[in-house]
Amino acid sequence: MSEKTIKAGIVGGTGYTGGELIRLLAMHPGADIAVITSRSEAGRAVADLFPNLRYRISIDFTAPDLAGLSECDVVFFATPNGTAMTMVADLLQAGVRIIDLSADFRIKDSTIWQQWYGMTHTCPELLDEAVYGLPEVYREAIGAARLVANPGCYPTAVQLGFLPLIEKGLVDPASLIANAVSGVSGAGRKAAIGLLFSEIDENFKAYNVTGHRHLPEIFQGLQAVTEQPVNLTFVPHLAPMVRGIHATLYAKLRDTDVNLHALFQQRYTTEPFVDILPAGQHVETRTVTGSNHCQLSIFRPQDSDTVVVLSVIDNLIKGAAGQAVQNMNIMFGLKETTGLETIAMIP
Repeated sequence: MSEKTIKAGIVGGTGYTGGELIRLLAMHPGADIAVITSRSEAGRAVADLFPNLRYRISIDFTAPDLAGLSECDVVFFATPNGTAMTMVADLLQAGVRIIDLSADFRIKDSTIWQQWYGMTHTCPELLDEAVYGLPEVYREAIGAARLVANPGCYPTAVQLGFLPLIEKGLVDPASLIANAVSGVSGAGRKAAIGLLFSEIDENFKAYNVTGHRHLPEIFQGLQAVTEQPVNLTFVPHLAPMVRGIHATLYAKLRDTDVNLHALFQQRYTTEPFVDILPAGQHVETRTVTGSNHCQLSIFRPQDSDTVVVLSVIDNLIKGAAGQAVQNMNIMFGLKETTGLETIAMIP
C-alpha cells in the first residue's frame, strides 16, 4: 500500500456528483483535495455552496487552470459531456492520472460516441487507451491506467446484474430486457420544468424509450464478455425519489438446471461492493442509499425459463462518485474499500 497522500483535483465541483466526490474525498484518509474548479463559482468558498462540508473543506472554487491541475496526482472530471476531452491530453502529458466521470471516454468507437452525444470527439486517439472503470471486470487494467472512464449509473447497475449470466453463456444475449428506474438526482443539479417538485412528486414515467445515451455503453460492456451478438431493450424511468437506481433485468435461460443464486455468489464472492441477497429476498434502493454497494436479487418466476435479476445502486455513489474513488484506490495501490465503508442510511 502506498503511504503517500494523493493530491487530488476536481474539475466541475458544483453538481450533485461533484458534491458527493468532494464529500467522499474529504473523509478519505489517503487523499487531499488541492483544487476544485468551477467557472461559475470561482472565488466562492466551497463550504458556502455545500454547507455540509463546513470544517471539512476550507478552499475556494477556482477557475479551471491547467497549471494548477498539473500539480495534482489525480484529477477527477465531474463535468458535462464534452469538457474532459478538451483538457485530458495536456494533463496526461504532465503526468497526471485522470478519472473522468462524464461519458467522454466510455465508448471506444468515436463515430458511435458522436452519434449519441451530438458532438465531435476532440481526442479520439485516447479512446483505445482509456480503461473502462468497472472494477468487477477491469480491476487489473484500472490499476495500471493513466486514464479511467468511470461508468454511467444505469450501465453499472445493468451490467453487474447481467454479467454472471452472459459470461457463462447461460442466457440468450440477443433478447435481453432492462427496465431501470432512477431518482431525480440522476438528471443533475439544474433548473428544468420536468424536474420541479410539483412535476415529479406523485408521478412515475418512462423516458427516452427510443434510445438512451447509456445504451451503447451497456452494449459495449456486455458484448466484451461474449462472442455472441448482444441485443438489449432498455427502458429508463424516473421515480419521485432523490437517489437510487432499481434495474429489473430479464433474460431467457438456456439451462434451467443451474443454481443461479450460487452462480452469482461465486462470481462476486471476492467483490467488496457487490452483495447477493439471500434467496427469495427483494432488493430495495434504500438499503444502498449513501453507500458504494450494488445489491442483487435473483429469481426464476414460476420455475420458467426466464431469469429476473434485481439490481440496486445509489446513482451518485456506486453509479458515479463512489465508483470513481474506488477506481482511485485501485490506481494508487490503496485498499479498495478505503474511504468507502459508509453504511447505507435507513430511512
